Amino acid sequence: MRLTLPAVLIAAAAFRATAAGPAPTPGKAIDPANLDAAAPPCVDFYQYANGNWLKATAIPADKGRFGSFEEVADRNRAVLKQILEETSAKTDWPKGSVRQKVGDFFAAGMDEAAIEKAGTKPLEPWLAKVDALKSNAGLPALLAEFHGRRLPSGFGLRIAQDQKESTRYMPMLNQGGLGLPDRDYYLKDDPKSKELRQNYAAHVARTFEMLGETPEAAKAKADGILAFETKLAKASRTRVEMRDPVKNYNKRTLAELAKEAPGFDWKAYLVAVGIPEGQELNVRQPGFFTAYAGMAAGEPLDAWKSYLKWHLVQSSASLLPKRFDEASFDFFGRTLRGVPQQEERWKRVLAATDQALGEALGQLYVEKAFSPKSKERMVQLVENLRAALRERIEGLAWMGPETKKAAQKKLAAFGVKIGYPDKWRDYSALELTRASYFENVLRARAFEEKRNLAKLGKPIDRTEWGMSPPTVNAYYNATLNEIVFPAGILQPPFFYADADDAVNYGGIGGVIGHEMTHGFDDSGSQYDADGNLKNWWTDEDRKAYEARTALMVKQFDGFRALPDQSVNGKLTLGENIADLGGLKVAYAALAKALGTDPAKAPPVDGFSPAQRFFLNWATVWRNQIRDDTLRVNLNTDSHSPGRYRVLGPLSNLPEFQAAFGCGAGTAMNRPEAERPSIW
Repeated sequence: MRLTLPAVLIAAAAFRATAAGPAPTPGKAIDPANLDAAAPPCVDFYQYANGNWLKATAIPADKGRFGSFEEVADRNRAVLKQILEETSAKTDWPKGSVRQKVGDFFAAGMDEAAIEKAGTKPLEPWLAKVDALKSNAGLPALLAEFHGRRLPSGFGLRIAQDQKESTRYMPMLNQGGLGLPDRDYYLKDDPKSKELRQNYAAHVARTFEMLGETPEAAKAKADGILAFETKLAKASRTRVEMRDPVKNYNKRTLAELAKEAPGFDWKAYLVAVGIPEGQELNVRQPGFFTAYAGMAAGEPLDAWKSYLKWHLVQSSASLLPKRFDEASFDFFGRTLRGVPQQEERWKRVLAATDQALGEALGQLYVEKAFSPKSKERMVQLVENLRAALRERIEGLAWMGPETKKAAQKKLAAFGVKIGYPDKWRDYSALELTRASYFENVLRARAFEEKRNLAKLGKPIDRTEWGMSPPTVNAYYNATLNEIVFPAGILQPPFFYADADDAVNYGGIGGVIGHEMTHGFDDSGSQYDADGNLKNWWTDEDRKAYEARTALMVKQFDGFRALPDQSVNGKLTLGENIADLGGLKVAYAALAKALGTDPAKAPPVDGFSPAQRFFLNWATVWRNQIRDDTLRVNLNTDSHSPGRYRVLGPLSNLPEFQAAFGCGAGTAMNRPEAERPSIW
């Protein structure tokens, strides 16, 4: 449960001064130059708060989206670039040290001449493993070997907390195996979907031609792969179904899995991976695995070989010569998302370094970019919001005392992580050199896979982080019942070390409230204080809750983001609940911090604290986005587009309407009968 898109992590593209201007200063936390005074705030507050910024800001050629998250990521990237260039320039770091590993990994990734010279040789042993398959019976052993390097092979395996017994780890099997972003891309019959499938098949064929196939053979393989993946898509659950934690909890013994999904030797696979035979599993989508096992037995061996080779090459494209990397971007970036230009190489290698060595690079980042003062202020803000949420829960008219007691217990048990881990990850077993970027990445993947598998049978590691310190994001972890805020997000416009409270509560305060409210959204509310998937609601209170969330689904279904496509209210429900609840809680915490109604407190730079609070929330979510990128996000992302993360919750808030004088009948004052009011 994350604040925003994965695309705006460290992998976002680089800062361009012509597009965004310099980094904001505390004195300009709310910059009047960004406002569109001609847009009435009660008609379209997003336009009012951001209109001139939107007019002045172009999307850089190497981005699908550009906004506040990307601006912050760019500033972080500038720090990381300096760290990586300085570290990789020196070749005599002590062997095995953090700087040696980080420097060598980045240097190998930047050595384009060596990558071109190596050609496809690093990939050939893996292609040979596929060619060596004598029958479908060999698939389990090969897929186990693929999974050991985190190479795609149709489904996913990971070790995670047992959702109904959160004090232990359990293996989880997840559906997967698709090359296009979602199952619906294979199943829709509209012209756009058909065109994308044709372009996808053409890209697959082009890739096989680069491997040496004739055009005719390459086309035949591509057509076969599209048909193969369509079968997987038909067996896959929808994105909305994947949001239901109860539906996705399906404990099975090995014997039960083998009976339910015959045709694939699950015992051979699990033993090869390193999972004990008597270990229970969570088969999150049983129907998918029944279909997958049937395909393992029934699809021709050549179809499997083509499918595995395609995903092997595609998952390695960025590690291979330029022609593979550019072909991959041409489809997945330019055609699918409408991004005209690929990022510069250093940005892509930086992202790969963060992915492979996030906490090693993170150590170097926090030395330069994170102050203890910021952490202290964050701790205070978190506790202020916790107190405000405690009061709001107690005052809920629709919730009974039994459910309130359990909710308060869960809130009190929230763990909080700020900045960076207390215990850094140990990378001593990961050997990295400057000799081969391909091998470094596969070693890093193998290291991470081994680290994950080693959790089985051990106590829960409550110190573990799911994001690296430079990441511009935050998250709630339901099974640990914790909220986490990396150092990377703790800067303007989210967090100012010396700005007024209204700005910080409307920025990082809203983020804190958002993550807290995830613990009580439609999915998170199904986990108890100990992180177990367990009902702690009375039937009456759950019914009252769902009546309120239904109003939110209807509201967001009504937002038409593209002429032919609306926001999916069910897919985005959890994030929309978190936005609305987070704002409610943050505003209440601001009132407590000021000791008065923020709408009546003395103004700063012409705006009341209440107005500054809502203006900074709108600033956080401002962005420009390409239509094709937006379309992919609408189909796959559980977050609403930034515009509706402003218009949606604010039109439901009496506090906003009072701050800007939005009377009944205005667009930003949703009729009370249609207005979701939850937390």
